[in-house]
Amino acid sequence: MQHRLDANGDTVHWGYLEAAIPPRLVIASGDIVTLSTVSGGPEFIPSWAKETPPGLIDVHQKIGKPTLPGHICTGPVSVSGTKAGHVLQIDILDIELHYDFGYTYVRPLSGALPDEAKDFRNFPSRIDRVAKLAHMPWGHAIPLDRPFFGVLVTAPPREWGRINTLPPRRNGGNLDNKELVAGTTLYLPVFVDGANFSVGDGHGAQGDGEVCITAIETGLIGTFRLTARNDMTLTWPMAETPTHIITMAFDPSLDAAAQIALTSMIDLVTVRTPLDRDEAYALLSLVADVRVTQLVNGNKGIHVMLAKEWFDKPVKRA
Repeated sequence: MQHRLDANGDTVHWGYLEAAIPPRLVIASGDIVTLSTVSGGPEFIPSWAKETPPGLIDVHQKIGKPTLPGHICTGPVSVSGTKAGHVLQIDILDIELHYDFGYTYVRPLSGALPDEAKDFRNFPSRIDRVAKLAHMPWGHAIPLDRPFFGVLVTAPPREWGRINTLPPRRNGGNLDNKELVAGTTLYLPVFVDGANFSVGDGHGAQGDGEVCITAIETGLIGTFRLTARNDMTLTWPMAETPTHIITMAFDPSLDAAAQIALTSMIDLVTVRTPLDRDEAYALLSLVADVRVTQLVNGNKGIHVMLAKEWFDKPVKRA
């Protein structure tokens, strides 16, 4: 069955995550849901924008400001049959551009270089949704052929209470992983019955690191298949593209995040192949890529990418 939930003042939570947020929609495991998202305060809507999404204005009028500093998230969507301790499988089927504008800003005391920007400066971009280009005010045209959602999240454990959306955590959240495009499958740990999945923080384009603290921030429309997996256990988010397996981790220390993500990949290789841990560790040094997901959200992100072919190659020890 297919469902749709559009962002408005009654269907979003702004700035925070909490297990107690009631679901805005309940679906069956394996159903497909389309979620539209909005982003930004009124000050980011350029005067030349032709189509200001009605949902964005409704959010501003009904909610006014974020409960905690953070993102506007559409949802939650509850998936029947999903229990705490399960895994939510999120097949990202499609992502569409929602606005004819985007915004990217720099500000003092933010980003990977907190002393670089001396003043707040916003750079609005004109989005051509047909050509899939963002025209920057200084003249560059940035391709928008791989839009993705910065925030993909299940509800946090009840004992965490109300938390802001800025740092990514074990339940996902502000992952800012540019590999999470249409065609990718994301797996998230589930901490409350129903999983309570939310999405937000649309990115038209972003480099690994998201160094200035923003991407091309914009609204997106995503279509997802949500499936309860009681045959899996996860401690950290994991993803699968058509060509790669991706492990992820987040920590204030980039070194710690790298260690967690690498250990998770070693665990996966030893479960899915005949290799022992030392062999898996050596293999990763030869063929895996360790990438900085983002540097700017409190908990820094690392993701490790290993081509699927290495899980299928025969092992013939000398």
